[in-house]
Amino acid sequence: MTAAVIDGKAFAEGLRARVGGLAAAFEAKAGRKAGLAVVLVGEDPASQVYVRSKGKSTVEAGMNSFEHKLPADTTEDDLLAVVAQLNADPAVDGILVQLPLPAHIDEQKVIATIAPDKDVDGFHVINAGRLAVGQPGFVPCTPLGCLMLLKDRLGDLSGLDAVVIGRSNIVGKPMAQLLIAESCTVTVAHSRTKNLAEVVRRADIVVAAVGRPEMVKGDWIKPGAVVIDVGINRVAGATEGKTRLVGDVDYASAAAVASAIAPVPGGVGPMTIAVLLRNTLVAAYRNAGLELAADAV
Repeated sequence: MTAAVIDGKAFAEGLRARVGGLAAAFEAKAGRKAGLAVVLVGEDPASQVYVRSKGKSTVEAGMNSFEHKLPADTTEDDLLAVVAQLNADPAVDGILVQLPLPAHIDEQKVIATIAPDKDVDGFHVINAGRLAVGQPGFVPCTPLGCLMLLKDRLGDLSGLDAVVIGRSNIVGKPMAQLLIAESCTVTVAHSRTKNLAEVVRRADIVVAAVGRPEMVKGDWIKPGAVVIDVGINRVAGATEGKTRLVGDVDYASAAAVASAIAPVPGGVGPMTIAVLLRNTLVAAYRNAGLELAADAV
């Protein structure tokens, strides 16, 4: 058996198209475009690439992009003042502060300052609490993208056994909460889990988000399971001086056992920005007091 490839790029393109259509409808109803503000502190090369990509994607979806680029020595108070200004700006529906921040700035304090209803990254403790108790809020983009791919592949997830490897606030914990809400039986595993391979082997759904290159082997996978690989790891390539991207799952061996697998690259990665655009659109409709069907995006 060779696993079917879960094409996150194709799914993300479809999601972006739906967001674009609804963004146009929003503009017609609200008399303005939905708006996403991205704040970048410092000149981290990877963060600069992400911010450019997010800005370009926002404009392509028919929404306004507001970029705030601040020097690396920006004080915490000055950054908090920028966030407060964006909270109060009616043209801004979503606020994203690009992480990581310089060491002298308290990330949690900055996230806590973002208005929960503009927190399209879903990192605010109020949104984490809303997710935990099943209230509407914003969910971190990567796990929500994973859930969309799983439901597209499997349909109803209720009763399935799911193992999430990784317990971060950005992926692992919200992923587990989303799967619980879909009536899965969920185990959160991590680096200190005893007999990790055995724990993973009983799962119908495996979400690997542990940050260790190709850690999950094919003999860890239950035959027919669906595997979502969230890992993005750079390792040495075949040519000296070159690198290649791999996930947290050993793709070749897992693909020989699983029924479907999201590859790296091309699986979860494209979903993250697409879901960010989706969250911004939802925020715009809510902030304007307009109705948006729950299944629209």
